[in-house]
Amino acid sequence: MQPSIPRLAHILVPVKRSIDYAVKIRIASNGKGVDTSVKHSMNPFDEIAVEEAVRLREKNGKLVESITALSIGPAKSVETIRTALAMGADAGIHIVTPEDAVVEPISVAHAIKAIVEKDKKYDLIIMGKQAIDDDSGSTGGMLAGMLNWGQGSFASKVEVEEGGKIAVTREIDGGLEKVESQLPFIITTDLRLNEPRYASLPNIMKAKKKKVESYKPEDLGLDFTPRLETISVTEPPKRTGGGKVENVDELVAKLKEAGVI
Repeated sequence: MQPSIPRLAHILVPVKRSIDYAVKIRIASNGKGVDTSVKHSMNPFDEIAVEEAVRLREKNGKLVESITALSIGPAKSVETIRTALAMGADAGIHIVTPEDAVVEPISVAHAIKAIVEKDKKYDLIIMGKQAIDDDSGSTGGMLAGMLNWGQGSFASKVEVEEGGKIAVTREIDGGLEKVESQLPFIITTDLRLNEPRYASLPNIMKAKKKKVESYKPEDLGLDFTPRLETISVTEPPKRTGGGKVENVDELVAKLKEAGVI
């Protein structure tokens, strides 16, 4: 008998509403964070995660039954979910928080775990390796530990293989590493995995009609009270202008003076 291809029945894709990558970051007036009264969009790594989920369905026919986008944040996070729906996700879940709430990575992991255990259907979670606003990069690993699922992090290639396995090629310091795992499984996406598509106008219109469920943290037994306190946030020192040297001897002298050599 030929080994079977795994059925990726349901994929969950967490997506975060973060400050748009093109916005120049400014320190908030209280000195304890950044100014958030600017343009927001879906975290770029999460766009890659949505794209990969859609591509898995396109490449593997009927293997993927549904793709659900999950976001945790204020009311405007629904816009981020709608973007995922326009890209090809089928439904959305929104865990609503106050506008100024700080949801730490460990709380995000607990929230995703709560949804997985509540719905009891997800076989695969694809998520960005990090969010560009806090650069923590820790949620995927914590979630894998909480659920006791396998994990392929920093994925640059994802394949569905014979024998009921998911194969992930990941980027490491020494080059590339390939890991394989049975489902259920968690993938965190790297930049070189794919290039996300632009949502077409018809799909944007269709996304408005797709179902988005809303929950409050207490509905899921969650407590988002921060465990950490940000004392202060400061800009890096401004770079000073460089200087010109006339010859190699002068260059070496300057480098010695700076303690470089």
